[in-house]
Amino acid sequence: MPLRNVERTPAAVWNALSVGNERFMNFNEDRPNQDAPRRRELRAGQRPAAVVISCSDSRVPVELIFDVGLGDLFVVRTAGEILDQAVFASIEYAIESIGVPLVIVMGHESCGAVAATANALEGGEIPGGYQRVLIEKVAPSILEAKAEGLDTIKDFEEHHVVATVNQILSRSPEIKREVDAGTVGIIGLRYRLSDGRTEPVISKNVGI
Repeated sequence: MPLRNVERTPAAVWNALSVGNERFMNFNEDRPNQDAPRRRELRAGQRPAAVVISCSDSRVPVELIFDVGLGDLFVVRTAGEILDQAVFASIEYAIESIGVPLVIVMGHESCGAVAATANALEGGEIPGGYQRVLIEKVAPSILEAKAEGLDTIKDFEEHHVVATVNQILSRSPEIKREVDAGTVGIIGLRYRLSDGRTEPVISKNVGI
């Protein structure tokens, strides 16, 4: 079923996206909503089913991973899926103005920002210029993971996603209100480059 025809509840949208991810994993994509009629339809406006905060890594093309097309997802990408005011504003806009019922935070396997931060915390080189911001933004989640006894890059990648989800809920009263009311769901994923699967690591109101 096309994503635009799915019931606009957090659980229904996530179920449809997870089915799309299965198609992607198995090289059996439908590649929906990529034709001329869809492009013409979208001239009148957008109605995506979810907002996705993802890493900018070129190996993590969000629409391909979920086998969806034009107008299906509202995507915000930053290196290391780090949050700033513009990202928070984008999420709130997607929820309040477009009415998306699902927020997705998607980290991934072999994340350069996480690896660079872990290396810097062990005494390695810290990048100069604005790249330093990436280390500063990711470091708190890595330090928190270490305090909990976690010590592998996989652990750090997963915990960074969890910390990002928690930060969204703690820093945006508007988003938290919708999640607490059950009208919006939020889920954190780690995308595996090795096989294409999106692994849930934290969720609320999505039925898993």
